[in-house]
Amino acid sequence: MDGLDLLKKNWNKEQESDKLSAKDILPMLHKKSSSIVKLLFYISVGELFFWIIVNSIPYFTSDSYKERLDQIYSDNAMIILSVFSYAVIILFIYLLYKSYKSISVTDNARRLMKSIINTRKIIKYYVLYNLIMAGISMIIALYYSFHNDPDAVKLLEEIDGKGMMILIVASTFFTAILIVIIWLFYKLIYGLLLKRLNRNYKELKKLEI
Repeated sequence: MDGLDLLKKNWNKEQESDKLSAKDILPMLHKKSSSIVKLLFYISVGELFFWIIVNSIPYFTSDSYKERLDQIYSDNAMIILSVFSYAVIILFIYLLYKSYKSISVTDNARRLMKSIINTRKIIKYYVLYNLIMAGISMIIALYYSFHNDPDAVKLLEEIDGKGMMILIVASTFFTAILIVIIWLFYKLIYGLLLKRLNRNYKELKKLEI
């Protein structure tokens, strides 16, 4: 056997080894990705029940809180906003479930990569939505407080222009802190899982090259 034939033989062996490696790696990445998205789905369901419980307990245990909520939700706009918020969360859970099912039945690296990208987009938009809604909710809460809470109304009547400026700055600062805390929460909960999912995506991309 001459040098050229030997080189071809070795090259064919390397090619077969690479193919075998890819066939071994793909099922592992598929299983890992499916498990991550499944966990994301369970977390989203848990989050929904968490917020329902958090919002419900004070309503049934505090008469003053119940009275304040009844007053706020006497406005149809607040009812619509609340229904819309929960509808978005349910839609997010449904999209995550669809993504999980899509990944579960995928046996192709390219389709798996597409499902991972789709999952990342769903999480990204959901987190962005929650941050925006947190800011809007704080503005609405402040508005209702300063128009319906006797103590808040009295405070507004007593403070001057400088005091009003301090109040606006303090409210803005508090709202920003709340949004940052929520962002850190999602960064911790969803961010870690998305990093693992992104690593799987990069590995799949290598198989495509």
